[in-house]
Amino acid sequence: MDRGAGRLLRKLWLDGLSASQIAGELAHGITRNAVIGKVHRLGLSGRAKAPTTNVGAAGAPARPKVSPAPRAAAPKPIAPMVIGATALAIKPRPTPAPHVAPQAVVVPISERVTIMELREAMCRWPLGDPTNPEFRFCGARTSEAGAPYCGTHAQLAYQPAQDRRRERRAG
Repeated sequence: MDRGAGRLLRKLWLDGLSASQIAGELAHGITRNAVIGKVHRLGLSGRAKAPTTNVGAAGAPARPKVSPAPRAAAPKPIAPMVIGATALAIKPRPTPAPHVAPQAVVVPISERVTIMELREAMCRWPLGDPTNPEFRFCGARTSEAGAPYCGTHAQLAYQPAQDRRRERRAG
């Protein structure tokens, strides 16, 4: 770009023409990007604005400023929220119930029964070694009809799945 073209560029830029308009006014072959580069090298970044009516930077009409409507306070979440990818998010675990070690169950000798004495509503919890002649069953009354064990032995026999998994991992 020669000196005359440089002066014309400076005048047109300060008059508020766009880089594309200036490239069209100058000699053929000058591009918009060449005009922008020359403007920066000359330090002409500040210029007078072209008189416009309500036009934004991109040439679109500027939107009138509207104050935001007051919002109702958002309810506080009950649990912590994770925003974004949640596949690897730490999920809070419920606190496990304290493990109660089963205590020794004392079955009175009067309630102990042999297999021949065992009836429908009696506890079938085995007591002792089956090869021993002293082997017996609990024989206490069951809490429900058809239940195999009394309340105490049912607690020993049936543990929640969560407790069984925890014991398997620990042992």
